[in-house]
Amino acid sequence: MNKKVLYKGCLEPILLKLLHENGRMYGYEITRKVKELTVGELNITEGALYPLLHRLEADGVLEAEMENIGNRVRKYYSLTQNGRKEKVKAVSELENFAKTLQLLLNPKPSF
Repeated sequence: MNKKVLYKGCLEPILLKLLHENGRMYGYEITRKVKELTVGELNITEGALYPLLHRLEADGVLEAEMENIGNRVRKYYSLTQNGRKEKVKAVSELENFAKTLQLLLNPKPSF
């Protein structure tokens, strides 16, 4: 199975957790941080990240702030109040999913 498929459903909680921990981040910074934290195991593409950022912004989960950096404009994303609530819910769901997978992968012997 392609690991990209496995990671796809986990991207939103990962993103919300990163923004919670770092305050605000821009897209490329997010991709670098995920790659760093996973020791290169997970590489988020722009094609996966930016549609998610835009959807979460439209849903009121994220807010964006434009900032001029030299001759470039950088768009920083941060959690809204609603986003902080969604982060708790999304991370909890991901943790429960991981626990369920562990039950399947490492079942306890029944006596």
